[in-house]
Amino acid sequence: MSIKVRFFASLKEHMGCESLIVDGPFEPATVAGLSAHLKQSQPQFAKALAEVGRVRAAVNHDMADEHTLVPAGAEVAFFPPVTGG
Repeated sequence: MSIKVRFFASLKEHMGCESLIVDGPFEPATVAGLSAHLKQSQPQFAKALAEVGRVRAAVNHDMADEHTLVPAGAEVAFFPPVTGG
């Protein structure tokens, strides 16, 4: 299973990159499972989440929650909540 993970705004700054590829399975195959996998395999992701707080996610350009399935070949984006007027 290969997933492209993209980071936006302050998450991109914390990660030091715009995107990375996750090869191999993670359980469960959901946004929450991917997030947990990234926290373990990418220490800077865990640190970024601790500093940024809650983040939003999109799977293949559709807004997602932690229970959204992440299929093989998907693109998952993580970004901090956005406010504005």
